[in-house]
Amino acid sequence: MNTIGFLHTAEVHVATFRALVAELAPGWRDRHVVDPSLLADARAGLPVEQRVRARLAELAGADVIVCTCSTIGAEAERAGALRGDRPMARAAVAVGGRIAVAYAVESTLEPTTALLRDEDPDADLVLVPCLEAWKYFESGELGRYYEVIAARLSEVDAEVIVLAQPSMAPAAGLLPGRIVLSSPRAVVLAATSAEQG
Repeated sequence: MNTIGFLHTAEVHVATFRALVAELAPGWRDRHVVDPSLLADARAGLPVEQRVRARLAELAGADVIVCTCSTIGAEAERAGALRGDRPMARAAVAVGGRIAVAYAVESTLEPTTALLRDEDPDADLVLVPCLEAWKYFESGELGRYYEVIAARLSEVDAEVIVLAQPSMAPAAGLLPGRIVLSSPRAVVLAATSAEQG
């Protein structure tokens, strides 16, 4: 039986990704390591690469390892993990046109835009900060978190919207008729299909 390992920076993601594995890759086992301090320190500008490597090492033995946090995705990718937002970025540039990049913490902006430019140096990016929403995530008011993000995005002129953080994914359901991409489903599909050949 194949195993997929996840490194998260918020406990709430365990249930989300466990459900996605059960739905998209039945028969796979899932393992999870959660370390909120990695995101906190990265947001404060502190180096985290060695600690990211140490936490990923705790998932050794898994067939594939995914880092779900977009802020520390580059460090995880350098350590050999699958970057949680790369399949989403690849899909976004494949759509073409203007790409709206929505983010709820400032530390996500640079890694996400760099990733999109890595996939397409000429990508036409529209930055959409949703920083006022983050306090609702931190206080556990997730419904309000999604509503604030969706309201901010409802008038954005773009062919495709990228939700830079996995926590933002449910906001897509509040934007009917728009192409909205998020990382959780895309990366689980990419990780499990790659291993299955």
